[in-house]
Amino acid sequence: MTRHLEWRVGLELNEEAGRTEAEARLDTGTTTFTGHGTARCNPSDTDVPVIGDELAASRAMKDLAGKLMREANREMEAVGAGTVPGRTGPGYGWPEAVS
Repeated sequence: MTRHLEWRVGLELNEEAGRTEAEARLDTGTTTFTGHGTARCNPSDTDVPVIGDELAASRAMKDLAGKLMREANREMEAVGAGTVPGRTGPGYGWPEAVS
């Protein structure tokens, strides 16, 4: 059986007073998942808004991916299948980079 699905992802960024907030939304057509992320500029750093955008957006997408993985795990458990391991590999140099 061949299936074709289109899931839509939207990302909204808002910046105010050196703090960037991001919201990532995944619409599957039947369910919507939302992830959140933030970034702030250290007062002693040069303000480069695109860096805050990238950090907040990546954190929101990571949060969204984690929620989607947890939902897949719940659904696999409901049908008696094994789940995907919680840790999928090394991080990028800091512990919170690994889910």
